[in-house]
Amino acid sequence: MSESIISVEHVSKAVTDSSGTLDILRDIDFRLAERETVAIVGASGSGKSTLLSIIAGLDLPTAGTVRLAGQDLFALDEDARAALRAKKVGFVFQSFQLLGNLSALENVMLPLELAGRKDARGAASEMLARVGLSERLKHYPKLLSGGEQQRVALARAFVLQPALLLADEPTGSLDFATGEKIMELMFALNREQGTTLVLVTHDQAIAARCERKITIEAGRMWLEAPVPGAAAHHLAL
Repeated sequence: MSESIISVEHVSKAVTDSSGTLDILRDIDFRLAERETVAIVGASGSGKSTLLSIIAGLDLPTAGTVRLAGQDLFALDEDARAALRAKKVGFVFQSFQLLGNLSALENVMLPLELAGRKDARGAASEMLARVGLSERLKHYPKLLSGGEQQRVALARAFVLQPALLLADEPTGSLDFATGEKIMELMFALNREQGTTLVLVTHDQAIAARCERKITIEAGRMWLEAPVPGAAAHHLAL
């Protein structure tokens, strides 16, 4: 069995205001092996995006912890968590999160430059070619379609070959046909690089393409059995 790349250990999240305490997540506990793909599904407001933020170390749990490649995220300070994310984690968002003042090439070069890579331009150009945008390198986001912007976002996420990819509703801003193409590309890149994928989605058809599915309801999780026909990777409980 592969080593767990992500270990979510009895994570709970609650918020308190003048009306009382709201439990967003309750005792979420699972492990993901290297190369595992898992979908997190649930109704709007169920806590799935909060869980993704905690897995990334962007939000703090009320109880429990998350280990990334064996490192306890919440034993680190904010700067150290950011440094670990930069090395290990790629992100794809519904709203693309591209920098409007940078070209497609510059958006993909940015994480490489932050990592001190001297081959940033060449590596970013190759990655954009891989996602079918070799003719759009100098285009700014406002000149790209939604599908093209999400391709740039995929290139940016995969260019550092992250151990873990976190995707939050990556097709939520796209039409069905474009969304299908983006998902095909994302899963293809994921297989090529051997990345562990955690995908938040409301789309059951997309979730069915992952090897495991976690349903969040009323803050609690249900972990479903392997999807028939999916690659045989083990999810350690």
